[in-house]
Amino acid sequence: MTIAQDKILYTGRTRTTGGRSGAARSDDGRLDIALTRFGTAGPGTNPEQLFAAGWSACFMGAMARAAQARGVALPAELAVDAEVDLLQGADGFALAARLKVSVPGVAHDTALAIVEDAHQLCPYSKATRGNIEVALSVA
Repeated sequence: MTIAQDKILYTGRTRTTGGRSGAARSDDGRLDIALTRFGTAGPGTNPEQLFAAGWSACFMGAMARAAQARGVALPAELAVDAEVDLLQGADGFALAARLKVSVPGVAHDTALAIVEDAHQLCPYSKATRGNIEVALSVA
């Protein structure tokens, strides 16, 4: 749902068939990937890996904005290791995530502040806030 004053910058469109053992393809053909259930052999990936990749890439963009606002230059070696867990409990299925950020050459306290700022800016972080358990760390 969008709010009337929101400006849509981009809409990603995919069509998935076959669920976790199927395929996903974007409307522009740039993404065309086989899906394979976790724990099974075969080509392809799974929704948790795709979510981790999208979130970590977006998070790095949010870090760039946060660092710029603080007057800090991020290193070319900046990396985000995202882990997305699929959980099963008494209430059914859920997700949990960990974002482990490596910011070589930046003081730990400064890097941590940038990560915390980025977590407030990143649309993926906003979408998950209060919905899943998320742990942030700086290496």
